[in-house]
Amino acid sequence: MTRSLRVDAVLVQAVIAGALSFAHLHDLADAAGQDGWKAWAYPISVDLLLVAAWRRLRSEGPSRLAWCWFLIALVASLGANVATAGFLDLTNPPAWLRFGIAGWPALAFLGGTLLAHTHNDPSPVPPAPAPAVETEDLAPAPDTTPAPEPVAAIEETPALPAAETTPVPAPAAAPPVPAPAAAPPVPVALVDHARKVADDYRTRTGSPIDTDTLRARLGVPAPLAAAIAAQLA
Repeated sequence: MTRSLRVDAVLVQAVIAGALSFAHLHDLADAAGQDGWKAWAYPISVDLLLVAAWRRLRSEGPSRLAWCWFLIALVASLGANVATAGFLDLTNPPAWLRFGIAGWPALAFLGGTLLAHTHNDPSPVPPAPAPAVETEDLAPAPDTTPAPEPVAAIEETPALPAAETTPVPAPAAAPPVPAPAAAPPVPVALVDHARKVADDYRTRTGSPIDTDTLRARLGVPAPLAAAIAAQLA
C-alpha cells in the first residue's frame, strides 16, 4: 500500500527559512573575503552550532553553557540576515565585519567542543533509609513501685501497778446505770484527713488502721478518735 505524502506547513516554513538564512550567511561571508567553498562552510558552521546548543538544552535541561552558545549562534545567524538587507555596504565591508568572519571558525570549534564534551553532573540520589528493626520480645520494664515503709511499732503503755483492794461493804441498792455519753461531733475536714491516713496505712500494711494508731497519727483524744473510726468503718 502506498502512503500518501502529507505536506506539513511547519516543515515547509522551516525549509524556506533555513534556505534564506543559509543564503544570507553565504553572501555575507563572500562579501567579507571568504570566497569559494569557505563561503559555503560558514552557514553550515553557524547552523550546526545553533542546532547543537538547542539539542543540549532539550536533552540535559537548561545550563549556562548551552544558553551561551545558543545565543552566540543565534546572534550570528540573525546578524547575517539583517546585514544583507542593505544596512551594510557589502561591496566595501567594514573592518569589524571582516574580523568577525575570519575569527568565527575558531569560536565555533570551541563552542562545539565544549557542548560535546561537557556534561552536567547529575545530582546524587540520597541513600534510602535503613528499615527499622522490629524487636519481637521486649524486656519487661523494671518495677518502680516504692517498697512499703515499715510500720513503727507502737510503744506499749507500761502496766500500772495493781491497786490494793480494801473491803467495801455491799451497797444497799445498785445505783442507776448512767446513760452512755453522746459521741463528740467530728468536723468533715478531719474525717477526710483521717480517711487519707487510713487509706495510706492500708496501702502500706495491707490491713485496716486501728483506733489507737489513728489516734496517734491524728493527735486527738481517744473519744474523738473512736468517733472518727466509727465513721470510717
